[in-house]
Amino acid sequence: MRFFPSASRRRTAVASLALAAALGGSVVPLANATVDDDHLRDRQDNVEQQIERAHDELGETSKRVQRATAALESARSQLLAAKADLADVRTRLAAARARDREMQAKLLEAQAALAQARQDVLDGQAALAVQREEVVDTVNSIYAAGDPQLLAFASLLDADSPEDLVRRRGATDAIVASEDRAYSGLQEAEILLRVREIEVEDAKEEMETRRADAAENLAMVRDLLEEARVARANVITRLQTTREARQVALSARAHDKQVLRTLKKREERIKRAIIAAAARAAARAARNGRQGYQGSTGGIFAMPVNGYVTSPFGYRVHPIYGYYGLHDGTDFGVGCGQSLFAVAGGTVSNTYYSSVYGNRLYLNVGQYNGKNITVVYNHAAGYRVAEGERVARGEVVGYAGSTGWSTGCHLHFTLLVNGEPVDPMRYM
Repeated sequence: MRFFPSASRRRTAVASLALAAALGGSVVPLANATVDDDHLRDRQDNVEQQIERAHDELGETSKRVQRATAALESARSQLLAAKADLADVRTRLAAARARDREMQAKLLEAQAALAQARQDVLDGQAALAVQREEVVDTVNSIYAAGDPQLLAFASLLDADSPEDLVRRRGATDAIVASEDRAYSGLQEAEILLRVREIEVEDAKEEMETRRADAAENLAMVRDLLEEARVARANVITRLQTTREARQVALSARAHDKQVLRTLKKREERIKRAIIAAAARAAARAARNGRQGYQGSTGGIFAMPVNGYVTSPFGYRVHPIYGYYGLHDGTDFGVGCGQSLFAVAGGTVSNTYYSSVYGNRLYLNVGQYNGKNITVVYNHAAGYRVAEGERVARGEVVGYAGSTGWSTGCHLHFTLLVNGEPVDPMRYM
């Protein structure tokens, strides 16, 4: 429902409330305040303002640290992703190089096949030339004796007997067959030569294709590798920048914390003086016969608002800065503008605005068992009473709101005993 203010800011209010205890209350009148008390209050107000500024600066540097830390984590995540991408590209590059080696081997095979095909063509051309000469010689020798068909017919006419006719017919067929074989062999040689020439062209095309594929694959992976290297370099640069920014923010926050510690030490000294002033005021009241309430305090106060408890008094981890600190009051869930009631009769000792607690109202309700009690209403939308005004139990003193560090309307109710926060519910 709300953000819990830092412990140091709560301690800032402690001294102010202790001062209120010293300067006013239902039992100890404001008129009894001494000049020294007024001086202490002025000093306290001044230190409160300094602490408020220091807290604002610390809050801003803490936000810077948070932003720088978030940016650093983002850069680290991006670096891991870039490293993974680079590893993936390197794996792909290794595979591409292996494929390139395979392609180069196949390219060499294609080149060897091309060279062999070219040699086969040359051999075929030489053999074809020889075969052509042989065919020419064969045909010339055959036709030197005349036309083979006419010679065969004349030979058949000159046959003396059927046996001679068969013999002459066989010789004639052999001559004609020899001529046919010569022509057929020449045709086959020419066809084989053409096939070899086609194979040479195919081998050349395959070799060029493999060479182009290998070059394209290698160029693509090299481009990817370069992109991955550039991306990784950019992420490393950003990582270094965010580390430096985070270190600057951490240094600034450390400085702010040191300033805050110094101011808080000063505040503690003033607080002790204020508590001593409260003790003197109580002693004066005792001498005047006004010792306040004596007895059990359980259930002595009325509820400050009609609402339910949403966050009790006690130690817890701070939801913004993550430190373990005191939640110095009780949170009540209420609607915006809902009435806030005086838990007891008393005097309004202070009202002011805090960037953490928003609108605050301090009500000094007097001495109880010799100890001064002041209650504080935080995050109010506004007040119905003013400083120095006397109020009665159950009277409306203000209205619930969501001012300061708050994410919704509620009442953060604080009860101080001699300036120290205690669990308010022990008195309700």
